[in-house]
Amino acid sequence: MALALQPLFSDPKRGSFYLRAFLVMTEPERTVSFRVPWTDDSGHLQHNRGWRVEFNSALGPYKGGLRFHPTVDEGVLKFLGFEQVFKNALTGLPLGGGKGGSDFDPRGRSAGEVRRFCESFMAELHRHLHPSTDVPAGDIGVGGREIGYLYGQYKRLTNRHGEAVLTGKGLAIGGSHVRPEATGYGLVYLSDLAIEGRGGARSDDGSSGSSGRPPIQSLKGARCAVSGSGNVAQYAARKLLDLGARVMTVSDSDGVLVFPEGGMTERDWEVVTDAKQNRRVRLSAIEGEVTGRYVAGETPWSVDVAYDYAYPCATQNEVDGEGARRMVRGGLLGLFEGANLPTTMEGQEVLRASGALYVPGKASNAGGVGVSGFEMSQNAQRLRWTEEEVDGRLRDLMAGIYEQMTSVPGEAVTLEQGANRAGFLKVAKAMEELGWVY
Repeated sequence: MALALQPLFSDPKRGSFYLRAFLVMTEPERTVSFRVPWTDDSGHLQHNRGWRVEFNSALGPYKGGLRFHPTVDEGVLKFLGFEQVFKNALTGLPLGGGKGGSDFDPRGRSAGEVRRFCESFMAELHRHLHPSTDVPAGDIGVGGREIGYLYGQYKRLTNRHGEAVLTGKGLAIGGSHVRPEATGYGLVYLSDLAIEGRGGARSDDGSSGSSGRPPIQSLKGARCAVSGSGNVAQYAARKLLDLGARVMTVSDSDGVLVFPEGGMTERDWEVVTDAKQNRRVRLSAIEGEVTGRYVAGETPWSVDVAYDYAYPCATQNEVDGEGARRMVRGGLLGLFEGANLPTTMEGQEVLRASGALYVPGKASNAGGVGVSGFEMSQNAQRLRWTEEEVDGRLRDLMAGIYEQMTSVPGEAVTLEQGANRAGFLKVAKAMEELGWVY
């Protein structure tokens, strides 16, 4: 962030204001922490920690996901919430930024245990939620099932129905069409615009990519690596297949499925999606049901397979310097972040030096929060838009983000810098007009 914004800080007219605004933005407006007691299937009382980091409300109510994972702590949520502020700004919707969650691990827990935990979590969180104050959504470990349990408890506690206090709900309880697909679909829509806009392999300075191959100016036929196998990865893979790309990998925390040169088949996608959405099993359990080979203990970024484009959709810091160098040696033309900050600082430096396209998650994975905003609008109006209407609005939203990235004022910047600068300027202007910074 500092590298992208340094020219703004040194601006003779506004530099000191931008610096003051940036420093204020780095501190959350409010952090709520609480204990979450719940009973396991053996009747034993368990305790976890819960948090909600309400980071910045200059543009609207706090908006950002809830994450249930043993690695969650206040520091992780602060860094995710900070990024969320600028991601939400890029959507053009009136949304502030926040993040929340717990160190509870739903993996290996029964549906009853997950439900009891969610009910206890919401027993505290509900008092901090309102459509005009704070509207959480899902994240790692919090899918449609968990959102349903959380919303059910909210309704019981408040006797308020139809409110947009959670997004990512099922269609039967007020959710939006295309919300499960939105992050993955939006990721691919934006990458397609960036690839065509930069002439495929052409970098931000106009040079060709490091592979020496002719530029690939569309996703059709391109070899694409996807990490993860959750919601974002599933629907990124789905949209890549729809556009004629070859999906070479999916993964989970135990290993990676590597598909043959032709890539994942339609049947492969169906098996992977069923395994994760319904059967809730590891990828190793379905190796014999798909065309890919399973490699335990590896990721798409640690196996020696060449890719044109990379879509890290698993978790933060998954693409390190060595992984980035391996992909660049294999001819990488671009990386588009589906997860939140999946590329380490060293990995980012490698990508910048390579000339490959690089779009950070605050821009490329903003489709999810964008459709969450659409869900809030539909709830407020007590209506539901069609699937085609929501998908069309999602495409337009991602096109708007790409336009912001490529048209920020000042000297020529990369797509990464354009995303950082556009989001920052929007939040800074709102804070100035509110009198919060001057």
